[in-house]
Amino acid sequence: MAKKNAAYTNESIVSLKGADRVRKRPGVIFGSDGVDGCAHSIFEILSNSIDEAREGYGDRILITKFKDHSVEVEDFGRGMPVDYNKAENRYNWELLFCEMYAGGKYTAGAENYEYSLGLNGLGLCATQYSSEWMTADVYRDGFHYHLDFQKGENVGGLQKEPSTRRKTGSRIRWKPDREVFTDIDVPSSAYLDVIKRQAIVNAGVTFVFTDESGPERTVTEFCYQKGIEDYVEEVANLESLTPVQFCQSTAEGRDREDRPDYKVKMSAAFCFSNKTQLLEYYHNSSWLEHGGSPDKAVKTAFVAQIDAYLRSKGLYKKNESKIKFEDVQDCLIFVSSSFSTQTSYENQTKKAINNRFIQQAMTDFLKHNLEVYFLEKPDEAQKIAQQVLVNKQSREHADKVRQGAKKALTEKIDIANRVQKFVDCRSKDLSRRELYIVEGDSAMGAVKTSRDSEYQAIMPVRGKILNCLKADYDRIFKSDIITDLIKVLGCGVELRGKSKKDLSSFDVNNLRWNKIVICTDADVDGYQIRTLILTMLYRLVPTLIEDGYVYIAESPLYEIESKGHTYFAYTESEKTEFLERIGDAKYTIQRSKGLGENDPEMMWLTTMNPASRRLIKVTPTDAKRTAEVFDLLLGDNLAGRKEHIAQHGCEYLDELDVS
Repeated sequence: MAKKNAAYTNESIVSLKGADRVRKRPGVIFGSDGVDGCAHSIFEILSNSIDEAREGYGDRILITKFKDHSVEVEDFGRGMPVDYNKAENRYNWELLFCEMYAGGKYTAGAENYEYSLGLNGLGLCATQYSSEWMTADVYRDGFHYHLDFQKGENVGGLQKEPSTRRKTGSRIRWKPDREVFTDIDVPSSAYLDVIKRQAIVNAGVTFVFTDESGPERTVTEFCYQKGIEDYVEEVANLESLTPVQFCQSTAEGRDREDRPDYKVKMSAAFCFSNKTQLLEYYHNSSWLEHGGSPDKAVKTAFVAQIDAYLRSKGLYKKNESKIKFEDVQDCLIFVSSSFSTQTSYENQTKKAINNRFIQQAMTDFLKHNLEVYFLEKPDEAQKIAQQVLVNKQSREHADKVRQGAKKALTEKIDIANRVQKFVDCRSKDLSRRELYIVEGDSAMGAVKTSRDSEYQAIMPVRGKILNCLKADYDRIFKSDIITDLIKVLGCGVELRGKSKKDLSSFDVNNLRWNKIVICTDADVDGYQIRTLILTMLYRLVPTLIEDGYVYIAESPLYEIESKGHTYFAYTESEKTEFLERIGDAKYTIQRSKGLGENDPEMMWLTTMNPASRRLIKVTPTDAKRTAEVFDLLLGDNLAGRKEHIAQHGCEYLDELDVS
């Protein structure tokens, strides 16, 4: 509870000054005080070198990551001006490294950096302020300039000496400060991702990343001579429906009537594919992870032009609904790169832009080029239209499945709507509740009489359920056994469509059980039913397996009686070990009965009692491998299954139940 007499006076209001403006609030500038914010601070320095290269000064940028987490960025541009500035009556290095909102990108009417990645004059200063130390070496005007900083403060002023080096440029090395960022270990994969993206949208500029942080020094080079056009070719990988189209244009306009005009430069590369889909937007070289204006333009333009084509060619059926962007996106590889002299970013991290004029300019630009493309390439237009219609039919089918699945699976289990033969337990404590999935009505009876009805519930499956690996969703949800079981689980299903989006809701928090126990006979039929149930769970609710909710009740293979006692052997080796242990004592041994033939006391002892039962937790540590095994055993790969049986069948000859 707050103190009632806490002082809150005029002197309570303070302002952060100097380096504290960044060091105490890094998230405001970099979007985070964690590793993502640290990565963004690195990008701020790289951005300045990119701006130089794009203006035509230098075509090579070197980035180095060192073992101590320090970073170096070197370019071969004009070299930043750091000497005395008569107009400002200060040294430029003070403005660039120690002054927020200062730089060479504010001068009205100046040609420098007309289309710039960094406009706010924050990046270099903010990164310097957030560093443990920083050094800068600048080569220009026949001089070598050197600067040192420690925790946001300059050490030793500007050092200047004549230089015979012919190349100009800037080299900055710094170490992000752990006092500012909670984590400065930016993974090499993050460097590679950012550098590759910059190579994509800065045609002809070579980026060299040297990684000295690992056990061995590695060097990776990126260069796309034709920029986004080469990149789309790379993504399509010679498997596209249509060749790559490249278009570019410029426009001039304003976001509001009372605002000044600004310039926009736009380029786009795209093709259509039934195997790969990609949407990427860049603005002033910055990857727009959240899109904004370009994304809205693409959705509007592509839907409008493809819809117009379909109508003009009479390809819609009577009363058929209009296509949606999802139908286009599922076969579209699209990358755009735009630049503007004014940009409205959502925030300093530059993950989206919201300029109204850019959105309208790009919409008009794309609609015009698509219209021309469809006229000039009628065969390609026909291919595109047919694929979009196929995608539309798939989406509409998926929508029907989703609606049907939701209706079938989200009905509450109550007195008026009970799942047939499901037997609930009394406890409402989710940490205790267990669901036993048992094989058939006879096993159901045995388990019901031997269970602890306080926390153990029973759901029988009647016979061999549908192979969910091979069946489509329509057929799966027509199976009463499957829909009843999903209702009992209570958490919904995880269905995946072509676009990898969920087709129906799944919420593990709605799961009504702490354990889901599959309980089948220890014979061939029982193993097959168990595998089919696991396959169903793997396809429809894989999270339950991944999170460790699913178990298998291990049933004994043999009952051994000796000296008035009954013992159970769950494996052949256990049977052999027990017989060796009792030596010459008399015993009887028989294969264990099916679950439905066991008396309640035995069922409780071997299958239900937490103190004596054996449960195997189903934990697929490698989901891909699990899917491969399921496919091999139950899928359409007949040749692979035959080969597997030929190689491994002999291992199970002793377990065959034949007479």
